[in-house]
Amino acid sequence: MLLNQNEQEMEFMPIVPLGEDELDENEKKSLPAELPVIALRNTVLFPNVVLPITVAREKSVKAIAEANRTNKWIGVIAQKESNNEDPGPDDIYRVGTLAKVVKQIKMPDGNVTLFIMGRMRFTIDAYTQTDPYYMARVSYLDDVYPENDAAFDALISSIKDYGERIVQQSANIPNEAGIVLKNIENQSFLMHFIASNISAKLQEKQSMLEENNITLRAEKLLNLLQGELQLLELKNEITNKTRADIDKQQREYFLQQQMKSIREELGGDPNDREIKDLQKRAEDIQWPEAAKELFRKNIEKLERMHSSTPDYSVVYNHLDLMLDLPWGTYTKDNYDLKHAQKVLDNDHYGMDKIKDRILEYLAVLKLKGDMKSPILCFVGPPGIGKTSLGRSIASAIQRKYVRLSLGGLHDESELRGHRKTYIGAMPGRIIQSLRKVKSSNPVFILDEIDKIGKDFRGDPSSALLEILDPEQNNSFYDNYLETEYDLSRVLFIATANSLSDIQPALRDRLEIIQLSGYSAEEKVEIAKRHLVPKQKDLHGLAKVPLRFPDKVILKIIQEYTRESGVRELDRVFAGIMRAVARQVAMEEEVTPGVTVGRVEEILGKPRFSNDIYTKGHPPGVVVGLAWTSVGGDILFIESSISKGKGSLTLTGNLGNVMKESASAAMSYLRANADKYGIDAARFDMVNVHVHVPEGAVPKDGPSAGITMLTSLASAFTGRKVKPYYAMTGEITLRGQVLPVGGIKEKILAAKRAGIKDIIMCRQNEKDVDEVNAQYIKGLRFHYVSDATEVLDLALK
Repeated sequence: MLLNQNEQEMEFMPIVPLGEDELDENEKKSLPAELPVIALRNTVLFPNVVLPITVAREKSVKAIAEANRTNKWIGVIAQKESNNEDPGPDDIYRVGTLAKVVKQIKMPDGNVTLFIMGRMRFTIDAYTQTDPYYMARVSYLDDVYPENDAAFDALISSIKDYGERIVQQSANIPNEAGIVLKNIENQSFLMHFIASNISAKLQEKQSMLEENNITLRAEKLLNLLQGELQLLELKNEITNKTRADIDKQQREYFLQQQMKSIREELGGDPNDREIKDLQKRAEDIQWPEAAKELFRKNIEKLERMHSSTPDYSVVYNHLDLMLDLPWGTYTKDNYDLKHAQKVLDNDHYGMDKIKDRILEYLAVLKLKGDMKSPILCFVGPPGIGKTSLGRSIASAIQRKYVRLSLGGLHDESELRGHRKTYIGAMPGRIIQSLRKVKSSNPVFILDEIDKIGKDFRGDPSSALLEILDPEQNNSFYDNYLETEYDLSRVLFIATANSLSDIQPALRDRLEIIQLSGYSAEEKVEIAKRHLVPKQKDLHGLAKVPLRFPDKVILKIIQEYTRESGVRELDRVFAGIMRAVARQVAMEEEVTPGVTVGRVEEILGKPRFSNDIYTKGHPPGVVVGLAWTSVGGDILFIESSISKGKGSLTLTGNLGNVMKESASAAMSYLRANADKYGIDAARFDMVNVHVHVPEGAVPKDGPSAGITMLTSLASAFTGRKVKPYYAMTGEITLRGQVLPVGGIKEKILAAKRAGIKDIIMCRQNEKDVDEVNAQYIKGLRFHYVSDATEVLDLALK
């Protein structure tokens, strides 16, 4: 059901209204709740504006006939697509204008011309009939006016001024329209009359119609008028300059042709040779159509330029970049899964989750032949080999390797490039890297994605949203390149220490693979397989017989390092190698087997001791387990009681969540004092101080809940906590123990510290089952559900 116009894109000006008055309340109450509806194409009818329309289709004619037969009211709504010949209910907008048929003229060709006047906005609740014409049940919309708002009056005045200026500037609007504008008193009608006459998009006009707040509607109109006026002024300026510009261009063209002829007589132009060289290099490139067209246009532009002009080098460098990029150039993947498994195992010990994921990807690629590359993100503590694993993956599948460090990056132009109009403009780091490796499917490491900057200079993480979305990165747009480039075959791998610092929209695009720290047993194997041979080579000791027994390596790990990864361990071995290298250089005798005594002689006394965690402590001191971005850790929680009035003091640089855990533990203990043999009146007679040592380190999270409770219960009851015990879990006011995260890291930290018994929530048992049994050998786990079980286990 359409309204036919002789020209689909024709502009027509609504005629002067019959009156500016709005409907009064009595008239509104008498409006029909159900209306015949017709759809307009390419225009929107506003209240109190009169429009001439031509009705050609039978459905439309029947709808008009129904309106004339009843009360002459008809609903007029804009359709979304102008080329839709038969729009359904979903093809037209929901908000339209109630119109009155003012006059009807039957034309000789059988069409009907109507003059309709908009009266009030409405929204369609439901269609009650679709054949032979549309009938709909509607709800009428009232405008929301500001009360005595000087700012709104100023807004209307600005709209009026802009309207008059547009009438003066436009050759298509008669001068009489300016007189009409000056005589319109009604503010809403002034807005609607002007909105009907400007050449704005249908969607913009419809947005105005749907806006109930008259102030917001006026602001939208003012924005449209500003754009319209700027366009008219620009058109007039261009028209005035056209003749002079044409004369100047003709003169320059004539001189350029003369210079070209002179250069040809003198033996040719070096610029021509450069251009021919570019064209020759382009012959073998399989361009996408858009890139091919861009290259052709820039070559033509270069041919018209003189080499001394500043833009010549800009265009030339852009063309050189296009020729250097690996359009459609891909390395062939090695689908030998056994070879890939061997390479990954040789380069990295453990990390089974990542290895399995890479092998799954290769298996699908081998069977299907092609697939969108996954966007992987390795999350784990520093020093466990996340970045170096990317190089191993590239080696395993025989792809090129690229690494981009995002730490501290704060300008999105580093990724998207600068527009080449700027001095010193360059393509983004993504395009630069592909240009360097000459392949469109490398393994691309985005290192430290959680440390990307965000300030007033830009937000690069938002630019990564397109790069790391498999549905979008096949058409990545670099500002310098000025055309789309396909990144869908690139295997992007991001690394991070913490997910909390990655914005949610970006995190949603990543396939997260959590990596935990290494156990002492894993570190021993890594040291024997990788660290010791590497440091021997680096220090020129490859031919020197030097052996590190397992017990010596274990001593180094436990007493000279305290980390989840192996970076510090690597540095310790480097220190030992330097001492051995000095012996070799001074031609002293070197003992092949490194002993514990020799380690202490080189490195000094042990830096770390587990005695502090395992020996007995006074009442109120408990060992807790914590998770940090650098792995698991051990912390003490100390409680002391002194005479006072029942205050609770919390120190140790604690976050809000941890403070709340202490308050919850204290409240539970007070509520259940009798149950644990504590005099309830004592709580009001003493001050309690809870402290977590290492006050310079911020601490937060709910996992210290049961540790806080045990510490407080131990202080109030005078019962010591059993040695070799540590615990983690959240506490509720009812005494329930809730599960927490980071279990593997916490367990490994406890194992490093010599803890033998760990108390945790029963629901965390599944997390313990995922840890290799040999890495937690010697640890006993006590799974609990409520606080009573915790205190029965922990207190002597």
